[in-house]
Amino acid sequence: MKVIAINGSPRKDGNTTHLLRAVLTELENEGIETELMHIGGRNIHGCTACMKCWENLDKKCIIDNDIINECIAKMAEADGIIIGSPTYFTDVNAEIKALIDRAGFVGLANGGLFTRKVGAAVVAVRRGGAIQAFDTINHLFGISNMITVGSSYWNIGIGLEPGEVEKDEEGMATMKNLGQNMAWLLKKIQTPD
Repeated sequence: MKVIAINGSPRKDGNTTHLLRAVLTELENEGIETELMHIGGRNIHGCTACMKCWENLDKKCIIDNDIINECIAKMAEADGIIIGSPTYFTDVNAEIKALIDRAGFVGLANGGLFTRKVGAAVVAVRRGGAIQAFDTINHLFGISNMITVGSSYWNIGIGLEPGEVEKDEEGMATMKNLGQNMAWLLKKIQTPD
């Protein structure tokens, strides 16, 4: 089993990374392979609604000069998908929104690439607005026919400076629980090929 975590934060060692690593540690402790991809701070184009993914049916976005097609391929291969974002003006940042729009469209166009995969949103926030970002990510999972895993609280952590989220005891406990819940669910639904 494998879980891919995609980090939209431009800070490679920022709070979103700390939260994602906490979840991934729990998955690894349960013997699940993990990978963390950083897409934040890259030049990523949003969806242009060209509909070529519905014509080509090649499991790719026609825009092929950024990292999104690599993300789509890894998401399609994984058993679980975690998407992490900082909160920008009460929502996900631009890189994560581009991922959601393009991966979501490609997935739907190609017969449901992410169907029955386990998904989890992880959001870092300074103070407020994280629930909107959390919902935005979960909307991708819902429309993609995925199974969304929860925790003991919404999957958010509070902190401003890089690493400050480690002081958010409830947030870090939520991430630990999220990782344990995701591992449990993946093992329950895993069927031999």
